[in-house]
Amino acid sequence: MNSVTGPSGTVSNVVAGRFRADAERLGFGRRFVSAVSFGSVLNPVNSSIIAIALVAIGRDFSVGAGATAWLVSVLYLATAIGQPTMGRLADRLGPRRVYLAGSVLVAAGGVIGWAAVSLGMLVVARVIIGLGTSAAYPAAMALVRRQSVRLRRPAPGRVLGVLAIMGQVSMAVGPVLGGGLMALGGWRLTFLVNVPLGLVSAVLALSWLPVDDPVDRREPLGVVLDAPGLALFAGALTALMVFMMGLAHPRWWLLVLTAVLFAALAVWELRARAPFIDVRMLARNHALTATYLRYGVTMLITYCFVYGWAIWLEQSAGHSATVAGALMMPSFATATLVSLFAARRQAVWGLLVAGAAVLTTGSLLLLVVGAAAPLWALAGIGVVFGVQNGLNITAGQAAMYAQAPADQTGVAAGLMRSFMYVGAIASASLINLTFGGEATDRGLHTLATVLVIGSAALLAATLLDRTLRTGR
Repeated sequence: MNSVTGPSGTVSNVVAGRFRADAERLGFGRRFVSAVSFGSVLNPVNSSIIAIALVAIGRDFSVGAGATAWLVSVLYLATAIGQPTMGRLADRLGPRRVYLAGSVLVAAGGVIGWAAVSLGMLVVARVIIGLGTSAAYPAAMALVRRQSVRLRRPAPGRVLGVLAIMGQVSMAVGPVLGGGLMALGGWRLTFLVNVPLGLVSAVLALSWLPVDDPVDRREPLGVVLDAPGLALFAGALTALMVFMMGLAHPRWWLLVLTAVLFAALAVWELRARAPFIDVRMLARNHALTATYLRYGVTMLITYCFVYGWAIWLEQSAGHSATVAGALMMPSFATATLVSLFAARRQAVWGLLVAGAAVLTTGSLLLLVVGAAAPLWALAGIGVVFGVQNGLNITAGQAAMYAQAPADQTGVAAGLMRSFMYVGAIASASLINLTFGGEATDRGLHTLATVLVIGSAALLAATLLDRTLRTGR
């Protein structure tokens, strides 16, 4: 008892010992890995599950495809802004607390969507779900980092590998799950399913994640979050995404506004006592900045394949939606298997070079394929893109984890996801520009030309990156 009521140094030692004992009890075992990875599936599931429900939602609320498309866009926007925000909170307030809060938000968004009486209410639900699902990945990365520090040993590669694999598997499961729920009870179930998912995520976190350190309550939440920096970041990202969504008829003033807001963000963050985004760190840490840019370009090309290929398979190759979906499955399955392989390797540079080379190969194959191609050839192209997906996502995540400052792991992981969703939005605009009204062979080849240029530049940049070549 005296040790608890004694000097502050003794109290700190006792508290630290309790947290270390809790961490050692869980270690990097199956319970810890299951808990940190389960929440990470919520975002990709919600990204893809809505695709099956859009037509029915439009019919029930008497709106067109342009209006229901906002249900996709707002989730991407909320996630792109929410990921670094939640990462910042995880770094400052504790990743387990943020993980739990995100799980609750997901369940709340599911209830609102299920009870929605208007499209606007559904949009609000998707924003809440987007913010809630944004918490899991950066909080999970911060939890892995803190567990490593407490245990005084590096995290096994399989832990980070599982996080990458779960995201890929759940993205493939989303449309299948959505179709099943639509058959059972309509589009409202695609929202309501978030209630049990959010509750399971919360229960796993409470049961199998180590408790957070005590929070310094002297700083108000506005200071912890850097509210002005967050507002400027959100404004700049919103302007950029709205600009990219309308590339067919570009509104250049939005691009100017984006540049102005990002410049204002840099000026503010350089002067802020606790910046939301550490601009000085990013300016010094060229390796991490390069990783972000590579990841953004990689995901731009990947999403162009995922969305553009599926459209082309139906509209030009003449396959049914069922066949098109089946032709996509080898890509997701291959990505999962390759991720398992990549997670056991430490030579990040070699994995990224191989990933960029395979991505270039896949883009070249799109340049020569035609509507008359046999099914085995179409499936083979999917396998090629699955290989690059498994290599690039797993190695990119490992590079970010190694390059980010330990006390900023959460926000660094969130920023990486922001680059991913910027790539996703840009891919949709690029597909619209190259395909036009219908996905033809000519449109696919035009898109492929852009992808070949981008992937070749990515390969060259990776080969020349000395920071990756000299480290692991």
